[in-house]
Parts: sequence; structure tokens; C-alpha cells
Amino acid sequence: MGLAARFFGLAAVALSLAACTALPSQGPSASDINNNATNVTADAGGARYLLTQVDERAVTILERRGSSSISGRFGDYRSASPRRAIGVGDVVQVTIWEAAAGGLFSTPALGGVSTGSHSAVIPPQQVDGDGSITVPYAGRIRVAGLTPPQVEQAIIGRLAGKAIEPQALVTITTNISNTVTVTGEVINGARVPLTPRGDRILDVIATAGGVKAPVNETFVSLGRNNQTVRVPMQSLLARPQENVFMRPGDILTLVREPQTYTAFGATGRNALVPFDAIGVTLEEAVAKSGGLLDLQSDPQGVFILRPEPVALARELDPSFPIEPGARTVNVVYRVNMRDPSAYFWARRFPVRNKDILYVATAPLNDVQKAMSVLSSVTNPALTAISVCGTRC
Repeated sequence: MGLAARFFGLAAVALSLAACTALPSQGPSASDINNNATNVTADAGGARYLLTQVDERAVTILERRGSSSISGRFGDYRSASPRRAIGVGDVVQVTIWEAAAGGLFSTPALGGVSTGSHSAVIPPQQVDGDGSITVPYAGRIRVAGLTPPQVEQAIIGRLAGKAIEPQALVTITTNISNTVTVTGEVINGARVPLTPRGDRILDVIATAGGVKAPVNETFVSLGRNNQTVRVPMQSLLARPQENVFMRPGDILTLVREPQTYTAFGATGRNALVPFDAIGVTLEEAVAKSGGLLDLQSDPQGVFILRPEPVALARELDPSFPIEPGARTVNVVYRVNMRDPSAYFWARRFPVRNKDILYVATAPLNDVQKAMSVLSSVTNPALTAISVCGTRC
């Protein structure tokens, strides 16, 4: 009887272990996540995270949120004029002709360049801060904001009565004001002049030598008028409307940023999983992480964890308590993969960079672990009782 009592005492200890959190686990169970979200304590200062079910309503809210769009922010701008205006910092060259010999410019050309015996080439000049250049016998002429044909007419007007039927040609030799800056993950970062026909984002990137980083890891940031929009490079290729025309003064920055999410729990592999820059859906994320383990996972306990903007959190659950001044709210999205409809919602649910995919273990696993602990404790006792029964 003493050995039997000891046996049952050990069994009781094992069962008590099974009833507490001492059992090994990969993480919280689905019920733990649910209880911790709903049990708000004064010490916690409010709920630690918002728990919401992935269903038609939640997916629709996320789809309305959308993603950044260059065309949505800036539009598809193209200059109405085929000729670019001259700006401060540009370098221009002026050539003047006269109709007959004996005029002001009927001498060998300045700078050693000859365009005829009745002409002169004014050396290239950079447009000063006041927006003007100097033309002999015409004086200071304001050119900033004017097109070359307009400057030509201004020069001819100044030379009327001084030169013999003057004609002028104005050429922009160095275009500074009508350029965009390209930097980051390009072969040759530079200030790229814009052509009169108009240049789109991909045109400018190609002029800078192309992209150095893999396309699926590259993001394009367009800065204009103190506003910046950032989109995946793949968006420009997949959605042509995002490949907008560039404006003078735009800053285009290409950044390499590999996109990943972390898979934990009862998945085929626990790892940092890369995905395309545009992103993957929840359905794809589960597959990339090896799927759900058949003998361990709880199909009703598939979760996505991420911080969301306060406005989105309020839309998901208007009753959720949000700390004053908070900018983001920790949100846990729960998917019940036993519901066939959940697979369709998972196909529409976007997984974002740095998300956490967690799959809880099935409740039956705790029972199996408890039985394993019980077996490891009781087997020696049963052996001892058996030996004693044969020898005593």
C-alpha cells in the first residue's frame, strides 16, 4: 500500500503540473490571446492589444485603407509647353547675325568659333541670381522664366537701330533649373536634365544607369513641394499609372529595403520569411512558412500581429480604449481556418513588412504533454510496484 500511495501521489503531482503553465509550449494558446485582450486590469493601464476577427468587414476596412500612390498624390503632370523656360543657374549661349557687313557683329566670332562673317557667338553665360545675362550692345537682359524664343525676341528688340537687321539664336547648353535629383540605389546618382517631351520616373531612373538593388527589394521615394510619397519599385512596373511625369526640382530616392515577416508557433518552419516588396497575402504567408503542422497546430488560432494607425484601430473597434496621444495601436488579427470562408478572406488580407505570423498549438497538445509527463513519473513507480509484487 505504501508504494501504491506513493504512485498516486506522484501522479497527482504530474496532473497538477499539467494544469499550470509549467508545461513546455511554443507560445500562448488561442484562449490565452483571447483572455489577455479582454481582461483589462488597472495595472495594465488598459487593454494591451486590440483583438479582431478576420472577416468580410475587417478585410474591407483594410482594403479601403489602400497603399501609397504617387499618381494619387501628385497626378500625372506634364508641362503644357514643349519648350522649357530658362532658370537661374542655367548656362546659355547667344549667337547673333546681321544682314550685311560693317555692323556691330561683322567680325570674327568671339571665342574663336565662326558662324559666318556677319555673326558673333557670345561666350556661354550662367544666368545670375537676378535672372539676367549680358549681351553686348543690348545690356542686361532678364531671361529667367522665359523660353529661348522669347529671349531671342528680347535681344532683337534691344539691338534694333544698332545692328543691321539682327537675328538671334539662344541655346541652353547646361540645364540646371529643369533637372531632377536622382540618388540612392542607382548606378549613377546625378542631377538629370528633363527633356522637352517630358520624362517619367522610369525614364529618369534609366538615365541614371538603372537600379542597383533587386527590384523586389527596392522602394521609390518621390519628393515634391515638401511632400514625399514612397512606393515599391514593382508598383511602377505593375501599375503604369504610377510612372508619372517628373517636374523640375523633384527628388527621386531609391532605397533598398528587404521585406520580411516572422513566423512563430506551430508552422512548418519558424523563421524570418522574405517576400516581394509589394507584399503577400495571409494565404501566401502561411504557405511560405511551411503551412500548419498537422499534429500540433490549432486551425482556429492563426494570428497576425502588427501596430496599426489609431484611425484604423477605431474603425475596427470603436469601443477599444486608446491612450491619449497614442499614434498606433497594437492589433492582433485572428483567423479561424476551420471556416472555409476564412481562406477567401486570407487571400485578400495583406501581410505587411515586419508582421508577426503566429499559429497557436491545439489544446489537445497540452493533454498529450501532460500524459507524457505523467508517464515519465509513473513508469518508474509502476516498475517498482511490479518488482515488489513478485519478490515481496
